[in-house]
Amino acid sequence: MTEQKEHLQAITDIRSMMERSSRCISLSGLSGVFAGIFALIGAYLAYTKLRASSYQNTRGVSGEDIVEVTVYFIEIASAVLIASLLVGTLLTIRNSKRKGISVWDNSAKRLLINLGIPLVAGGLFCLVLLFHGIIGLVAPATLIFYGLALINASKYTFNDIRYLGILEIILGLAASLFIGYGLYFWAFGFGVLHIIYGAVMYFKYEIK
Repeated sequence: MTEQKEHLQAITDIRSMMERSSRCISLSGLSGVFAGIFALIGAYLAYTKLRASSYQNTRGVSGEDIVEVTVYFIEIASAVLIASLLVGTLLTIRNSKRKGISVWDNSAKRLLINLGIPLVAGGLFCLVLLFHGIIGLVAPATLIFYGLALINASKYTFNDIRYLGILEIILGLAASLFIGYGLYFWAFGFGVLHIIYGAVMYFKYEIK
């Protein structure tokens, strides 16, 4: 009986080693929480800018306002992305040191590649939408491509990220049906969902 338990333990250890070598498990749930907070701050700043521009023209947002607001939105989105990446990187490094694993290995490389391809494609597609003046579909497109990126990368990290990706896609498709409310969908998808997901991941995998 004891020998059988030892064999089962050995199999468990082997599976654990294989899991660690094939998946990036150093990602920190707190990085998702901070990314969500940054996104909500960015969405609030974008909302106040859009509202101020609307008040300047009682007939709606003028053509010059649209250009100004669009540039401002791009700046906010870039700032949110940079802040999220910076904090996420620092938290991931801290988490990897705590777990005693390498932060940059083959699984991390595969994760970034599979995450990056849909993100870059989505970013270029959004630029095309802006070029043609189809601003209303930018927010839905960012949510959809981000969801696809998460699903594509899920096989190289925690499976839970797949569910976040599915929710982002559903939210993006819903946003495409309600043009004009994209900022609200964007805030919920990148803000609220990130905070919930990050908190769940933190308490599930990081709290011992």
